[in-house]
Amino acid sequence: MIERLAVTVFPVLFLIVLFGGGALLRRRNIDQDGEPPLNKILFLASKYLIVVVWAAMVLQSWGIGFSLMQTPRPLKWVALGLWASGFVLLLIGRFGLGESFRIGSPTESTVLKADGLFRVSRNPMYVGVFTTLLAAVLYTLNPILLFIALFVAAVHHRIILAEEDHLRTVFGEAYTAYCSRVRRYL
Repeated sequence: MIERLAVTVFPVLFLIVLFGGGALLRRRNIDQDGEPPLNKILFLASKYLIVVVWAAMVLQSWGIGFSLMQTPRPLKWVALGLWASGFVLLLIGRFGLGESFRIGSPTESTVLKADGLFRVSRNPMYVGVFTTLLAAVLYTLNPILLFIALFVAAVHHRIILAEEDHLRTVFGEAYTAYCSRVRRYL
Protein backbone atom coordinates (compact mmCIF):
# COMPACT_ATOMS: atom_id res chain seq x y z
CA MET A 1 0.00 0.00 0.00
CA ILE A 2 2.85 2.44 0.81
CA GLU A 3 4.44 1.72 -2.57
CA ARG A 4 1.19 2.50 -4.39
CA LEU A 5 0.70 5.76 -2.51
CA ALA A 6 4.31 6.85 -3.04
CA VAL A 7 4.14 6.12 -6.76
CA THR A 8 0.86 8.03 -7.01
CA VAL A 9 1.69 11.01 -4.79
CA PHE A 10 4.81 12.16 -6.66
CA PRO A 11 3.23 12.93 -10.06
CA VAL A 12 0.05 14.29 -8.46
CA LEU A 13 2.09 16.62 -6.26
CA PHE A 14 4.19 17.80 -9.19
CA LEU A 15 1.14 18.45 -11.37
CA ILE A 16 -0.49 20.42 -8.53
CA VAL A 17 2.68 22.51 -8.16
CA LEU A 18 2.90 22.94 -11.94
CA PHE A 19 -0.69 24.04 -12.53
CA GLY A 20 -1.12 25.77 -9.17
CA GLY A 21 2.07 27.73 -9.81
CA GLY A 22 0.77 28.63 -13.25
CA ALA A 23 -2.42 30.00 -11.71
CA LEU A 24 -0.41 32.07 -9.21
CA LEU A 25 1.78 33.43 -12.00
CA ARG A 26 -1.27 34.33 -14.10
CA ARG A 27 -2.64 36.38 -11.17
CA ARG A 28 0.55 38.45 -11.43
CA ASN A 29 0.11 38.72 -15.22
CA ILE A 30 2.91 36.25 -15.93
CA ASP A 31 2.06 33.58 -18.51
CA GLN A 32 3.66 30.22 -17.69
CA ASP A 33 3.12 29.13 -21.29
CA GLY A 34 5.97 30.20 -23.53
CA GLU A 35 6.43 29.67 -27.23
CA PRO A 36 7.09 26.09 -28.34
CA PRO A 37 10.76 26.11 -29.39
CA LEU A 38 10.06 23.57 -32.15
CA ASN A 39 7.08 22.15 -34.03
CA LYS A 40 4.06 22.74 -31.78
CA ILE A 41 2.54 19.28 -32.37
CA LEU A 42 5.80 17.51 -31.45
CA PHE A 43 6.24 19.82 -28.49
CA LEU A 44 2.75 19.24 -27.06
CA ALA A 45 2.77 15.51 -27.87
CA SER A 46 6.00 15.05 -25.93
CA LYS A 47 4.66 16.99 -22.93
CA TYR A 48 1.40 15.01 -22.78
CA LEU A 49 3.14 11.69 -23.36
CA ILE A 50 5.15 12.27 -20.19
CA VAL A 51 1.87 12.16 -18.26
CA VAL A 52 0.86 8.98 -20.14
CA VAL A 53 4.09 7.27 -19.05
CA TRP A 54 3.61 8.48 -15.48
CA ALA A 55 0.00 7.23 -15.50
CA ALA A 56 1.16 3.82 -16.73
CA MET A 57 3.51 3.50 -13.75
CA VAL A 58 0.81 4.63 -11.34
CA LEU A 59 -1.64 2.11 -12.81
CA GLN A 60 0.99 -0.64 -12.68
CA SER A 61 1.59 0.10 -8.99
CA TRP A 62 -2.13 -0.36 -8.36
CA GLY A 63 -2.11 -3.72 -10.15
CA ILE A 64 -3.55 -2.44 -13.43
CA GLY A 65 -0.65 -3.29 -15.65
CA PHE A 66 0.12 -3.78 -19.26
CA SER A 67 3.36 -5.63 -18.70
CA LEU A 68 4.11 -8.87 -20.46
CA MET A 69 6.36 -10.05 -17.64
CA GLN A 70 6.76 -9.74 -13.89
CA THR A 71 9.27 -7.09 -12.81
CA PRO A 72 11.86 -8.53 -10.41
CA ARG A 73 11.57 -6.97 -6.94
CA PRO A 74 15.15 -5.54 -6.91
CA LEU A 75 14.45 -3.81 -10.24
CA LYS A 76 11.24 -2.37 -8.79
CA TRP A 77 13.24 -0.91 -5.90
CA VAL A 78 15.70 0.68 -8.34
CA ALA A 79 12.76 2.08 -10.31
CA LEU A 80 11.15 3.47 -7.15
CA GLY A 81 14.42 5.19 -6.18
CA LEU A 82 14.71 6.72 -9.65
CA TRP A 83 11.03 7.75 -9.54
CA ALA A 84 11.46 9.60 -6.25
CA SER A 85 14.77 11.15 -7.35
CA GLY A 86 13.28 12.34 -10.62
CA PHE A 87 10.36 14.06 -8.94
CA VAL A 88 12.65 15.65 -6.35
CA LEU A 89 14.66 17.13 -9.23
CA LEU A 90 11.46 18.30 -10.93
CA LEU A 91 10.13 19.96 -7.79
CA ILE A 92 13.40 21.61 -6.74
CA GLY A 93 13.98 22.76 -10.31
CA ARG A 94 10.48 24.19 -10.59
CA PHE A 95 10.79 26.11 -7.32
CA GLY A 96 14.32 27.18 -8.25
CA LEU A 97 13.12 28.80 -11.46
CA GLY A 98 10.42 30.77 -9.63
CA GLU A 99 8.86 33.38 -11.92
CA SER A 100 11.26 32.48 -14.74
CA PHE A 101 9.60 29.07 -15.23
CA ARG A 102 7.97 28.59 -18.64
CA ILE A 103 6.69 25.67 -20.63
CA GLY A 104 8.50 26.60 -23.82
CA SER A 105 10.60 29.67 -24.51
CA PRO A 106 9.57 32.83 -22.65
CA THR A 107 7.95 35.59 -24.67
CA GLU A 108 8.92 38.24 -22.11
CA SER A 109 12.01 39.07 -20.09
CA THR A 110 13.14 36.49 -17.51
CA VAL A 111 16.19 36.01 -15.30
CA LEU A 112 19.02 33.58 -16.04
CA LYS A 113 19.06 31.06 -13.19
CA ALA A 114 22.52 29.75 -12.34
CA ASP A 115 22.23 28.98 -8.63
CA GLY A 116 20.94 26.04 -6.60
CA LEU A 117 20.60 22.89 -8.74
CA PHE A 118 21.40 25.01 -11.78
CA ARG A 119 25.04 25.09 -10.62
CA VAL A 120 25.19 21.32 -11.23
CA SER A 121 22.97 20.98 -14.31
CA ARG A 122 21.66 23.50 -16.81
CA ASN A 123 18.53 21.35 -17.09
CA PRO A 124 17.73 19.67 -13.75
CA MET A 125 14.02 19.49 -14.56
CA TYR A 126 14.70 17.67 -17.84
CA VAL A 127 17.05 15.32 -15.98
CA GLY A 128 14.14 14.75 -13.59
CA VAL A 129 11.77 14.01 -16.48
CA PHE A 130 14.25 11.58 -18.06
CA THR A 131 14.75 9.88 -14.69
CA THR A 132 11.00 9.40 -14.17
CA LEU A 133 10.66 8.00 -17.69
CA LEU A 134 13.45 5.50 -17.02
CA ALA A 135 11.82 4.60 -13.71
CA ALA A 136 8.48 3.89 -15.38
CA VAL A 137 10.09 1.73 -18.07
CA LEU A 138 12.01 -0.30 -15.48
CA TYR A 139 8.99 -0.61 -13.18
CA THR A 140 6.60 -1.79 -15.89
CA LEU A 141 9.00 -3.52 -18.30
CA ASN A 142 6.56 -2.48 -21.00
CA PRO A 143 8.17 -2.21 -24.47
CA ILE A 144 5.55 0.29 -25.66
CA LEU A 145 6.45 2.59 -22.76
CA LEU A 146 10.10 2.19 -23.71
CA PHE A 147 9.38 3.48 -27.23
CA ILE A 148 7.24 6.33 -25.89
CA ALA A 149 9.97 7.26 -23.38
CA LEU A 150 12.63 7.23 -26.10
CA PHE A 151 10.44 9.46 -28.29
CA VAL A 152 9.85 11.88 -25.43
CA ALA A 153 13.57 11.97 -24.55
CA ALA A 154 14.56 12.60 -28.18
CA VAL A 155 12.03 15.42 -28.59
CA HIS A 156 13.02 16.95 -25.25
CA HIS A 157 16.67 16.89 -26.24
CA ARG A 158 15.70 18.90 -29.35
CA ILE A 159 13.66 21.25 -27.14
CA ILE A 160 16.71 21.78 -24.93
CA LEU A 161 18.90 22.60 -27.93
CA ALA A 162 16.34 25.13 -29.18
CA GLU A 163 15.97 26.65 -25.69
CA GLU A 164 19.77 26.96 -25.47
CA ASP A 165 19.78 28.94 -28.73
CA HIS A 166 17.09 31.20 -27.28
CA LEU A 167 19.01 31.70 -24.02
CA ARG A 168 22.23 32.41 -25.91
CA THR A 169 20.40 35.09 -27.90
CA VAL A 170 18.76 36.64 -24.83
CA PHE A 171 21.61 36.44 -22.31
CA GLY A 172 24.63 36.47 -24.64
CA GLU A 173 28.02 36.18 -22.98
CA ALA A 174 26.53 35.51 -19.53
CA TYR A 175 24.86 32.36 -20.89
CA THR A 176 27.95 31.30 -22.83
CA ALA A 177 30.06 31.63 -19.66
CA TYR A 178 27.43 29.66 -17.71
CA CYS A 179 27.53 26.89 -20.34
CA SER A 180 31.31 26.67 -20.02
CA ARG A 181 30.96 26.06 -16.25
CA VAL A 182 27.89 23.80 -16.11
CA ARG A 183 27.04 20.73 -18.19
CA ARG A 184 23.81 20.39 -20.11
CA TYR A 185 22.62 17.40 -18.07
CA LEU A 186 25.03 16.26 -15.35
